Amino acid sequence: MIPAISLSTNIAISTNLTATSGPNVSQRHRNSNTPNSLLKSLAKSGKLDDALRLIESWPSKFPATEPDVEAYSVFLHACISRRSLEHGQRLYRQLLLHRNGGNLRLLNNPTLKSKLITLFSICGRVDDAFGVFEDGIDDEHVPGQVWVAMAIGCSRNGQPERALLLYCEMLCRFVQPGNFAFSAALKASVDLLNLRFGISVHAQIVKSKEEPDQVVNNALLRLYAELGCSDEVLKVFDGMPQRNLVSWNTLIAGFISQDQIFDSLHTFRRMQIEGMGFSWVTLTTILPVCGRVTALHSGKEIHAQILKSVNRPDIFVLNSLMDMYAKCGTIDYCRRVFYRMQSKDLTSWNTMLTGYALNGFMEKAQELFYEMVESDMKPDGITFIALLSGCSHAGLTDEGQRFFSKMKLDYGVSPTAEHYACLIDILGRAGRIKEALQVMENMPMKPSSTIWGSLLNSCRLHGNVSLAELIAEQLFELEPNNPGNYIMLSNIYANAEMWEGVKMVRDMMEERGIKKEAGCSWIQIKNRVHTFVAGGGFELRNSPEFKKVWSELMKATQDNGYIPSTSVVLHDVNEDLKTSWVCGHSERLATSFALIHTADEMPIRITKNLRVCVDCHTWLKHVSCITGRLIVLRDTNRFHHFKGGACSCKDYW
Repeated sequence: MIPAISLSTNIAISTNLTATSGPNVSQRHRNSNTPNSLLKSLAKSGKLDDALRLIESWPSKFPATEPDVEAYSVFLHACISRRSLEHGQRLYRQLLLHRNGGNLRLLNNPTLKSKLITLFSICGRVDDAFGVFEDGIDDEHVPGQVWVAMAIGCSRNGQPERALLLYCEMLCRFVQPGNFAFSAALKASVDLLNLRFGISVHAQIVKSKEEPDQVVNNALLRLYAELGCSDEVLKVFDGMPQRNLVSWNTLIAGFISQDQIFDSLHTFRRMQIEGMGFSWVTLTTILPVCGRVTALHSGKEIHAQILKSVNRPDIFVLNSLMDMYAKCGTIDYCRRVFYRMQSKDLTSWNTMLTGYALNGFMEKAQELFYEMVESDMKPDGITFIALLSGCSHAGLTDEGQRFFSKMKLDYGVSPTAEHYACLIDILGRAGRIKEALQVMENMPMKPSSTIWGSLLNSCRLHGNVSLAELIAEQLFELEPNNPGNYIMLSNIYANAEMWEGVKMVRDMMEERGIKKEAGCSWIQIKNRVHTFVAGGGFELRNSPEFKKVWSELMKATQDNGYIPSTSVVLHDVNEDLKTSWVCGHSERLATSFALIHTADEMPIRITKNLRVCVDCHTWLKHVSCITGRLIVLRDTNRFHHFKGGACSCKDYW
């Protein structure tokens, strides 16, 4: 906020005026400016009705005084600030009524014309803005600022194609584009995902005599970041003479949009090292990344910076902070942030509720739901997706059905396809596949791929091969390139030892060019995120430290009763090879690495891109018992908190 300026009132004004028979030139000049000064004063103080009455009475009251462009500009600026369409329309009408007088000069003034266009466009009246723009466009040269105002107005109202057409027409009329025009054209190019046009604008920027300003450079950065040109993004960023928070935020957001998660974390750290600081936008962008790869160390560092900040964080930052803690499996920290918030919105409640559900604390989730209702916070569709998915993973079939029934009856929330998918998953996991099919047949919308996928997973859990084949046919039509569906069917055949079926699915995948996603796990040690791939990590596995820890774990787990289950290897190979493959799963490599490089009793937090297999789940329970460590594993479905030989999922997942 700009501080108020205090003016001294101790001003001595001389009143010794000499009367003469002729007019005093100085006094007459002051009188001629009185209406313009009054108009500016009224506009700046927000008295738009009084200002407009002055404008409308001007021709009759002050016929000898010409309206001042600056005074009208101040009035329009006040209209724009308050989005006062009515006052702007009345001014424009006044200018049109007296266009044959002095108002023609005002009507064609580029500054006033641009401000009228801006006012109409921010109020959503694009056609009115075009009316102002096109009035007199063929009569004389229209400056660039008018073209730019109209182009920005189009972009603002979801018409980027029209904005680019205006830019092209401006060039055809030999109007030299400046930085404002460049930034408007670049924004429209991004909105249209038109990289080719954006590159041509970049070429004009390079050729222009005017140096690109910060806004143009940031617009170029956004163009290449959002359209996936990683090399060009870095070239523009490294070539910028100055970078502000917008520049850094754009680069980080660009990396995230292209799934370059680790580059985004590295950029945020570099940003802090260079002393740039952060904005709340920065934090709401980077905190979800920390949650995605379970980078708890980085998330806690950000939390510390929030606490040190002199500014109070807004609710969006706190919601992002909660979400990060929930997705890192630290539900206690999530709860602390939630209950210390001075004000909470629906997202706050849903984030806390989802955190409980994801981490397997369904009793707490249900308690929070009723606390939410008692706080007069009305639940929405997201609330019930969290509750229903939590019930599904916890095996709470009756509770899940009850919540589904209450949605519409008690809370007025109409179930969507996602809610039906959750209900079908609840019934299917419980072995009530016939009921799940009945729900699907009676629901008011066409079954989505998510619903068919839930049914296929239920067939996997309960070994229903014949139904799985029928469901897989539906999925192959809906999602022909989704490898997960093929792998699921292959797993069902393998569990039933139907190796011909496994071969058929794998041949189908090969014919269609579909490849299975490799199992990967991530773990953060200090400031670095380490990645492990199933069957990989040869350098790690051949290191003396790893061999020592692995040997000790193998002996200790076997002494604790662990026996490898090779049934999870879905290939028709010998038992020794199956055991070797199981032991090379990415989560085991990540766990062993953490045991080497972290202090005793320190929790181990792992993220995996696929569902954890049964044998690794059993192995991690034994490791948690032997080492006394809390091991938190997040797979594609849920969190598993391994502690003292047990898992929070209670072996139901």
